[in-house]
Amino acid sequence: MAFKSVLSVTGAHHSDKDVTIAAGLCAEGGANLSVLIIGSPPLCGSIPEWPKRRAAAIAKLEKRYRQIEKFSHDMAILEKTSRDIQKQLGALWICYDVDTEYCDQDSVGDAVRQRALCSDLTIVGPALLNDIDLGPLVINGSLFDTGKPVLVVPKGAEATLSPRRVLVGWDSRVEASRAVREALELLSGAEEVRLTLVDPEVTCTGNGIEPGADVAAYLTRHGARVSVDRLPSAGKPAATVLAQHAIDTSANMIVMGAYGSRRLRERLFGGVRRWIEAKPPLPLFLAR
Repeated sequence: MAFKSVLSVTGAHHSDKDVTIAAGLCAEGGANLSVLIIGSPPLCGSIPEWPKRRAAAIAKLEKRYRQIEKFSHDMAILEKTSRDIQKQLGALWICYDVDTEYCDQDSVGDAVRQRALCSDLTIVGPALLNDIDLGPLVINGSLFDTGKPVLVVPKGAEATLSPRRVLVGWDSRVEASRAVREALELLSGAEEVRLTLVDPEVTCTGNGIEPGADVAAYLTRHGARVSVDRLPSAGKPAATVLAQHAIDTSANMIVMGAYGSRRLRERLFGGVRRWIEAKPPLPLFLAR
């Protein structure tokens, strides 16, 4: 599928690096960029009833006043960030829209999900990837709650929607199939696609008697130039083997299925961060 609507989520206190990356991708593919700026958690609770002791009442009111001041300050930052991003995007030859949300952590996922449902792809840039509070919530709302793909672009990676060489991690699971389907345009346009299986088992079902041959044929029908690599793990984690193979084959992007139950989502985000930080900086295309 063509990526004609791209979502970029950023924090009000983040740099403009993530938006710049997303804007470059949209310019490359002629896509519309939707930017969602997430503000800090808002005030919660109601103004307390007047307590019996005057000192306690004054202390609570002073605390509330400080909260109101913080709220006003945060809203000013959010509005300034929005103006700055609109000015930045206005100087580029792309279609865009900018929206803001000022919500608590429980509402971030819903805010992101609402936008991601009407987007083809969500970009997770280095600033968001480094935000351990906001990052997992964005992953939840975009990747897990919608089934739409996410492109993770770590610091130092060359972001592109036209990679020349792509490594696909394949294991015959639904998530891997979904990733391949969502990345079809990237794969069919690449000069080389390395379909990589780690410790594949020959079975009548699942991988089949020739592991990887079936999905390679599927990709070939869509115009992809595919080769199949079956690698031994030698006791290493599959992610480590895939990362090393990406280095050996000079891949520009890795395409993988995203796994994990609802309880494991934050662990997945942490795992992606650790995996990316320890490996060469390559864009990681994830789908579930």
